[in-house]
Amino acid sequence: MKKLTIADYPLAETQPERVRGKRGRTLEQITLKAVLAGEVDMADLQITPQALRDQAEIAADASRPTLALNFRRAAELVDVPQELIMSTYELLRPGRARSKQDLLDRAALLRDTHAAHTIADFIAEAAEIYEKRGLFTYRY
Repeated sequence: MKKLTIADYPLAETQPERVRGKRGRTLEQITLKAVLAGEVDMADLQITPQALRDQAEIAADASRPTLALNFRRAAELVDVPQELIMSTYELLRPGRARSKQDLLDRAALLRDTHAAHTIADFIAEAAEIYEKRGLFTYRY
């Protein structure tokens, strides 16, 4: 596959065949007729890790490294259960995790069970910062 550049943005217009839902349907296959016939379901409308990695590639080419990193992190989280994402979000709120180890354990779970290495590194980094700033004290 060719390397994506800023000239490829937006993919839905420049390369619509590349944009696919989780079941592999292309944008041109998602029509009102297909919806009314019951041929389209929510999985056809959900973003895929590849779509997010493609967006990361375009963002990197546009000299937006932080945005590219966030797209790569999001790509790792697409298939992570929503409950785990929400409990991780809650754990990252200051005063919610009781110790650095709580965050390191969550990072290990995401890395080992869901292959979410980039987001796990982010959480491990947060654990270090939280420890330095004393953010493990329950506040609320």
